[in-house]
Amino acid sequence: MLVTVRRLFTALLQARKQPFQPSRDMRLVQFQAPHLEGPHLGLEAGNDGGVIDLNAFDPTLPKTMLQFLEQGEATLSVARRALTTQLPILPRSEVTFLAPVTRPDKVVCVGMNYVDHCKEQNVPVPKEPIIFSKFASSIVGPYDAVVLPPESQEVDWEVELAVVIGKKGKHIKATDAMAHVAGFTVAHDVSARDWQMRRNGKQWLLGKTFDTFCPLGPALVTKDSIADPHNLKICCRVNGEVVQSSNTSQMVFKTEELIAWVSRFVTLYPGDVILTGTPPGVGVFRKPPVFLKKGDEVQCEIEELGSIINKVV
Repeated sequence: MLVTVRRLFTALLQARKQPFQPSRDMRLVQFQAPHLEGPHLGLEAGNDGGVIDLNAFDPTLPKTMLQFLEQGEATLSVARRALTTQLPILPRSEVTFLAPVTRPDKVVCVGMNYVDHCKEQNVPVPKEPIIFSKFASSIVGPYDAVVLPPESQEVDWEVELAVVIGKKGKHIKATDAMAHVAGFTVAHDVSARDWQMRRNGKQWLLGKTFDTFCPLGPALVTKDSIADPHNLKICCRVNGEVVQSSNTSQMVFKTEELIAWVSRFVTLYPGDVILTGTPPGVGVFRKPPVFLKKGDEVQCEIEELGSIINKVV
């Protein structure tokens, strides 16, 4: 018995000396650090943990998420190997998180895709997905500022679950759709309601696509790391106050249906981002309406994926 206790104590001491071992959940990130040249790919060591530099682990890996996803299983297998290896971890305070995907071919968005959000507006639940888009230039990192454009006085918040495509496809069947998904991340679909609802012929695009209007992150969490993407708590806080709180189970059209629908019209490419809609609680439908102002801080959080925090400037 004494020998067993000693062995256990020795093993614990040795474990403390080893670099931290991240969880087996794969949380892919793009990041920068002062001692590194340009963006690097990494693994977030658990939600809110430090970062493992994948490019240091294997210098042959690409340094952007788009190229990483385009190479498919070959690069994913390297990342899986890194998860099972004791590797040094860069403290979170020493890195700058970029959006997990930058410069995708497209950012597809879905309107009125939560049952409770439709009730909030007193409108019927859509029979088909309502599709619009943002330009890729609207994407910023998970902790970057949202810039209020002088052209709008009605900038609003929207927390959303974002799907990241991992495999090219067109006319994808719903039953095959998850094979085309790399993973999921948190999105903030910042929206200028005056331009979305009254200006530009009531076309939504301009109100949705000002620079900085698409914060993403903190990580691309691979699909096999999430128990059920359609049963996740989702919430948004403005200055610490909960303004949106729901569950992705409220989505009208789930990931598989959205991919099948969108791919009827366009080819989906690795890195493409699909924002799947927002729950109730947005500012424009409050009485009286509430909009973001300089100095506000918006936190968008989704269970198992993490949270992004954006200061309004």
